[in-house]
Amino acid sequence: MSRKRVILELGAGNDLHGGDYTKAALRAVQDALHHSSLSMLRSLGIDAETQMFVEVTIGVQQPDKVDTEAVRASLPHGVVTVRAVKGGLDVIDRERGDNAVIAAAAVAVRLELP
Repeated sequence: MSRKRVILELGAGNDLHGGDYTKAALRAVQDALHHSSLSMLRSLGIDAETQMFVEVTIGVQQPDKVDTEAVRASLPHGVVTVRAVKGGLDVIDRERGDNAVIAAAAVAVRLELP
């Protein structure tokens, strides 16, 4: 059997003041999760803790500043992997020396299917 993607949800999040990439990433993931329901998995009797594989991709301008473990820990179910990649957007306010961070999240759910 191979893992096939059965759900893909997208989200956006930001930290408007302070340039916190992890905060923006967490908000993007929560935005994606709030667009989804796992009713199909429950109907099929799939154990979401052990049989659901969740792949999270976070796009931000400085991926090395995302605490991927904190993002992983924020997911309520599944075997979760997180990677941060170059993407998103930084909006710099040069007058105030402030950075607004915008993150994009893709949350994919895969199941072992024939």
